[in-house]
Amino acid sequence: MKKISAIVASLAIMFGVVALPLASVVHADAASVIKDSVEKVNEGNDTPLEEQIKTVVNVLLFILGVIAVIMIIIGGIRYTTSNGDQANVKAAKDIILYAVVGLVVAILAYAIVNFVLDAFAST
Repeated sequence: MKKISAIVASLAIMFGVVALPLASVVHADAASVIKDSVEKVNEGNDTPLEEQIKTVVNVLLFILGVIAVIMIIIGGIRYTTSNGDQANVKAAKDIILYAVVGLVVAILAYAIVNFVLDAFAST
């Protein structure tokens, strides 16, 4: 029991020392990226439709990437705190696997959207 509480305490300290300052930086960057992207979309007729679609896709991909990283961190924490319980280990591995698969699907979707937009823009 002491080993589990020591692990939880060390994870909490690591989270407080590393993740919280990083989260404030990421939040500030995310807010500025989203604000700039929304301003680009709201510019009106000056921006072509292809650029507006690319901007929306980029924002959604950024948000999905942040969510996937958070899920990988949660899966890692669940994995380290599973204490050898096979059900918890499997659940943690599934979380990590699904987060990585989601990232791969998002990157493929990004590539497909850019390919289609470039194909239509060149014609």
